[in-house]
Amino acid sequence: MLSLQKYDIQYVKGIGPQRAKLLGSELGLHTAFDLLRHYPTSYIDRSTTYNIRSLHGATGEFPMLQLRGRFVSFNVVGEGAAMRLVGLFTDGTATIDCVWFKGVREQRKRLATGREYVLFGKPGYFREQLQMTHPEVDPPETADSAPGVRAVYPLTEKLRQRNFGSRQLHAAIVGFLQSHTHPFRDTLPPSVVRAAGLMSLDEAIRTVHMPTSPDRLERARQRLKFEELFYIQTDILMRSRERKAQVQGYIMPRVGQWFNDFYHNCLPFELTGAQKRVIKEIRADIMSGRQMNRLVQGDVGSGKTLVALMSMLLAIDNGYQACLMAPTEILATQHYETISSLASKIGLNVKLLTGSTRVKQRRIIDEGLRDGAIHILVGTHAVIEDKVVFRNLGFAVIDEQHRFGVAQRARLWKKSQVPPHVLVMTATPIPRTLAMTVYGDLDVSVIDELPPGRKPVSTVLRFDEQREQVNAGIMAQLRAGHQVYIVYPLVDENEKLDLRSVTEGFETAAHTFSPYSVALVHGKMRPADKDESMQLFASGKASILVATTVIEVGVNVPNATTMVIENAERFGLSQLHQLRGRVGRGADRSFCILMSKHKISADTRKRLELMTSTTDGFVIAEADMEMRGPGDIEGTAQSGLPFDLKIANLARDGQIIGMARRAAEALLDADPALAAPENRYFATALGQALSRNTDWSRIS
Repeated sequence: MLSLQKYDIQYVKGIGPQRAKLLGSELGLHTAFDLLRHYPTSYIDRSTTYNIRSLHGATGEFPMLQLRGRFVSFNVVGEGAAMRLVGLFTDGTATIDCVWFKGVREQRKRLATGREYVLFGKPGYFREQLQMTHPEVDPPETADSAPGVRAVYPLTEKLRQRNFGSRQLHAAIVGFLQSHTHPFRDTLPPSVVRAAGLMSLDEAIRTVHMPTSPDRLERARQRLKFEELFYIQTDILMRSRERKAQVQGYIMPRVGQWFNDFYHNCLPFELTGAQKRVIKEIRADIMSGRQMNRLVQGDVGSGKTLVALMSMLLAIDNGYQACLMAPTEILATQHYETISSLASKIGLNVKLLTGSTRVKQRRIIDEGLRDGAIHILVGTHAVIEDKVVFRNLGFAVIDEQHRFGVAQRARLWKKSQVPPHVLVMTATPIPRTLAMTVYGDLDVSVIDELPPGRKPVSTVLRFDEQREQVNAGIMAQLRAGHQVYIVYPLVDENEKLDLRSVTEGFETAAHTFSPYSVALVHGKMRPADKDESMQLFASGKASILVATTVIEVGVNVPNATTMVIENAERFGLSQLHQLRGRVGRGADRSFCILMSKHKISADTRKRLELMTSTTDGFVIAEADMEMRGPGDIEGTAQSGLPFDLKIANLARDGQIIGMARRAAEALLDADPALAAPENRYFATALGQALSRNTDWSRIS
């Protein structure tokens, strides 16, 4: 099939130079290869012809359907932009109006009364009259020659405006397939096709565009999805194995005074079994002689920072420095304060470096990094600036990795002669299928226990009509000496969206909960003002913090027991879970109140009710990806993939991802370099697929 990559799309019958240019700019389709890999998103069935009488009086929404009959009359109504063509159509059982708002003159010239036509479209009612808007109209011979099931393709509005719709694209693809009778060469290794029981590539391509039965279509889609995911898994595994075999890492065998002193004298609580397991996994990595690249997933409050600190102490015991990089100044400061307070008893030298660090302090930090006096540097992107030079950086922790660009993370590697061990932390639980792809070249550890004393947060869904009851509950928490978050989706009012704003909410809270002090934080504030407000709340001087999602990560106030999220229907599940994680950080019972309009869709209600039924971040992440798709999961999906997925879906194809992973492992176990004769064609196809995209998969 590789020869098709050089076959210019303009030479496909039905396309030509002008349409080829349009398809290239709008859809990125330049060759016959691109055209055949532009897969349908749905299918329409034209195998059945309905009679109009059966439609009259029917309730509910009509599907796309086919009618056969004649036009009785045509009538042009209105003028200018309001002009429309109305044709009265009958099949002998009843009549239906056909309406065109575009191309009125062209349709009037093309269509005639008394002649037989086949209509295809979506009927509906307008002022109690049955009508079909912009139906497809064909003479019987054209309609009868078309397949019973026709593919529907993703298109742009510009293509439709140029009269190149799904029907024209389908005709071009079918015409090309019918003229190109030579079978397409399979791009998967024969052993993989046999072991997985897959349809051949030629059969799959033809079937997905011209299905003959639902069962064969399903098998074709499975084959094409498997191929995409198998390419990705093979690439990830090859690079991961290559890195593990070739990239040396500092060997850190010693457990010394720093670690032992902290473990015996400074631990705030007994480590959970999950924390102990992850530390053991990290220790095995840093003793192996290979560079560690490990992802630590842990729900909100599971103790990831403590695991990171103890891992950094192992590096310090072996004579190396460590750093922790966070995406925001607030989060970096939070980590710095946590680590400093935890390790203050053992004299650990920890410094904070951010964009707002004063020049004088920067000089002190630079000197301490160069001479090795600083053990741990915590900071933002400032850590990877060229002028920041470590004496011997051996261990790097990256928090919330997906918020950093790949090139930024890569600069960490250059801070040391041998790449430092890398520990990636995320408080956003990553669905298993996403972890196997986006983070597929990292070893994954999961902290799936909460430290002792942490109580699950009680979550309830409340509507605007229950505002007084909610306010009474908030007041009870304030009287008990606790603090409250109130989160809004917008900074300023937006009449079109009809959402409450944080500025309006601040004024309301100040009035409703007088005499308690209220602080305000949002993204448009100056950093100094934002920090001042956060400090007011953290110190307890403010009882209520009214904010946007800037507090989603990095705020640790154990006395805060209530989280109120206004217009909760506007947030994704994972974001709601992150916000909920700001409370329940102390020993007191905590609450999360999801406020919503009563009139919401069934899907939205389902999402919000799921939040009230579980506090398990991994359950929520899986549901969030299934409901919203992988592209919305905190920006992680696709960002780590070698190329875009055309037909596979990370949210819904978990079983196929697992199959592809196992097949790729088996193939590489048997032929690590893909040098065997039967695998060479696949190796070439894989290389060409990857060459069409920038490949960042070497960088952790």
